[in-house]
Amino acid sequence: MGSTIRAAAGAGEVFAVTHYALMYDVVDGFIDKRAAHRPAHLAMVREAHARGELMLAGALGDPPDGALLVFRGETPEVAERFARADPYVTSGLVSQWRVRPWTVVIGGDAP
Repeated sequence: MGSTIRAAAGAGEVFAVTHYALMYDVVDGFIDKRAAHRPAHLAMVREAHARGELMLAGALGDPPDGALLVFRGETPEVAERFARADPYVTSGLVSQWRVRPWTVVIGGDAP
């Protein structure tokens, strides 16, 4: 399901699994404004996790000023598709989002 990158490392090879980090910046007053959209957002999160696409997700900051969702896949499309359909995005609670590749070499499901 995830892509694997191989790189020479001394006497052996390092195998890394590519993930995609979906990062959200949220509007001021996000905590109060999200209430009406939170059940649908959390349902999407749980469904993506159950399909094995979403590995981790959570708010950044206290109080939250953003969020980080980590996807595993061959391309960034799974994360981009999630963002485009997320009620937080479609309702204007996310002021900006971006997807960045993240090559995991230690921890999680990295070999």
